[in-house]
This record gives sequence, C-alpha cells and structure tokens, in this order.
Amino acid sequence: MSELDIAQVVQRSGLPASTLRYYEEKGLIASIGRRGLRRQFDSGVLERLALIALGRAAGFSLDEMALMFAPDGQPRIDRQKLKARAEEIDRTIRRLSGLRDGLRHAAACRAPSHMECPSFRRILRAAASGVVGSRPGARS
Repeated sequence: MSELDIAQVVQRSGLPASTLRYYEEKGLIASIGRRGLRRQFDSGVLERLALIALGRAAGFSLDEMALMFAPDGQPRIDRQKLKARAEEIDRTIRRLSGLRDGLRHAAACRAPSHMECPSFRRILRAAASGVVGSRPGARS
C-alpha cells in the first residue's frame, strides 16, 4: 500500500488542499494518518477523487455521493439513481437544444422586428410559461 501526503494528492488530483480537507470532513475521503503535520492518504484516494469528480460533473451533490460509498470506502452506486440522472440530463439537453435553435432562428430571422416573427413570439410565450430558461426539472 503506497501512501501519499496531502501535497502529493493536491499535485496529482489538481484539487486544492482545502477541498481535500472539506471532502474528509464530509466523509468522502479519509486520511490514514499523519507524518508530522501533513495528512497521509492511501494511493486509492486518487481513484475515489476521480469518482467524486465524475459525480460532480453529473450533477450529484456531495451528500448524494457520500451515500454512494460503502462503509469500507468501496463504491456502492445505485444504478437507478444513475438512470434517473441520465434521464434528467436528457431532458436538459432537449430543453437547451430548443433554446439554442430558437436563438439561432432569432439571430437569422429576416422579419423587420423580432416581435413580428411568429417563431420568435412562440419562443417568448414558451419563456413566459417557464418552459424556456427554466431550471432543470422545473417544467421541461
């Protein structure tokens, strides 16, 4: 088992020491001791940090991710939660794709005024109803 001190974990993970200390406080990672004043970590912490980074990129909170690790530190990932998150991302992609297409139309529209463009007016109605620009899961 190779050990890394906190400075080595910072260098290899790209995360600041303050984030590592916070993750330790939240129970996401655990140091295995100290050498002087420096925390020591098992080298497996780098893989765990990569899993946390992936979870963050997917939109999981730190509290949600803490539940995705067994008491022994091994991943215990709920496949239903992954599926639900993937479906939420699909809804977000559809919503943002519609918004992107509307903006492209508005930018290229040949109507004298955007307010005279039927497509732009549909976009306005969608925005007023909360469909366009709403937060993910709000009203997609």
